[in-house]
Amino acid sequence: MESRIRIVVAKPGLDGHDRGVKVVARALRDAGMEVVYTGLHQTPEQIVRTAIQEDAAAIGLSILSGAHMTLFAKVMELLREQDATDIVVFGGGIIPEEDIPELRAMGVAGIFTPGATTDEIVDWVRATIPAAV
Repeated sequence: MESRIRIVVAKPGLDGHDRGVKVVARALRDAGMEVVYTGLHQTPEQIVRTAIQEDAAAIGLSILSGAHMTLFAKVMELLREQDATDIVVFGGGIIPEEDIPELRAMGVAGIFTPGATTDEIVDWVRATIPAAV
């Protein structure tokens, strides 16, 4: 049986806009990946707990609220605390170019800003994240 990449896709914080994250989740699913979408208003703790419980290879965060620096940092911190740094973190949303170097320095592997296509995201995931064994 072919292994599939399992991804937890989440909307952390108070942002209530979920159309884009649903489009990305569907594109990943259509590309043959297993996607667990946690829904709106998730805390970093809930997201990390779900990723560990689901044995996910990656967490994809969608953040449009402007709280990306805080939310990504908290997810990365929780993954370190749970000894789960093998889970790849990527995300997208309204993220200013000047914040991207700091996000990369904290360990965020992929950052997609407005205009990124679902094909770009799917291709990046396939190239970056190993399938489950």
